[in-house]
Amino acid sequence: MTEPTEAARARGALFRMVAALLDYPLPETRQVLADGRALDAIADTLHQLGMQTPCPELPKADQRLTSLQIGYTNTFLSGRRGKPRVPLVASAYKQLVAGATTGAFLLNIQAFYKHFGLKAAEADEGHVEEPDHLVTMLEFCTLLCHREERAFDKQLDPTPYQRAQRDFLARYLVPLSQAIQERYQAGDAELDVVLGWLVHHLPDWCRVQQQQLEQAISVSETSGDRLIPTTTITQGLWD
Repeated sequence: MTEPTEAARARGALFRMVAALLDYPLPETRQVLADGRALDAIADTLHQLGMQTPCPELPKADQRLTSLQIGYTNTFLSGRRGKPRVPLVASAYKQLVAGATTGAFLLNIQAFYKHFGLKAAEADEGHVEEPDHLVTMLEFCTLLCHREERAFDKQLDPTPYQRAQRDFLARYLVPLSQAIQERYQAGDAELDVVLGWLVHHLPDWCRVQQQQLEQAISVSETSGDRLIPTTTITQGLWD
């Protein structure tokens, strides 16, 4: 197995684990947090990617699922006047929307998904996903890493998937994770210590991966390469 293949696999594993842990807590989430498996797996993946991030010291705390869910809810799902204290959707941060309508902003994000034949779940599929949700974005990057890894295995060109990751990280995932980190630090959240650690370090991890991807594709990048296009629609489907 080549080093680039290992990097793609490790990067995908990191995005996948963070997505699972920052989604609404399930019994499985509580278990891997309580027994330390989540922290060990992330630390190992960071080591493979050349990122030495000190792991948090885990204090003795209430390990009940209800406590984990309450801390998550009070941090990410509820707050004053019904607005989450720390929203996990990009459209909740005015500086990220940057003057665009919410619909147009969401369409720009979905342009990435549609480019690779994907779309968010709809109501008749049992669960309505938010295209600008942090977990959805992380899962999309996980898929791109898988396709990059498969391209290496089949001796195909991996750069379309590398460029898509680079562009998506730069445009959406890095700014959103940074906004979440800043909002989280501004309040006295009662989030699980490992989840708080993820929120604090995710922007740096994403920036490092963006830089590593930039280096990986710099040789093959040409003046004719273009970013995944964004729309110029002024009125979006959600408005």
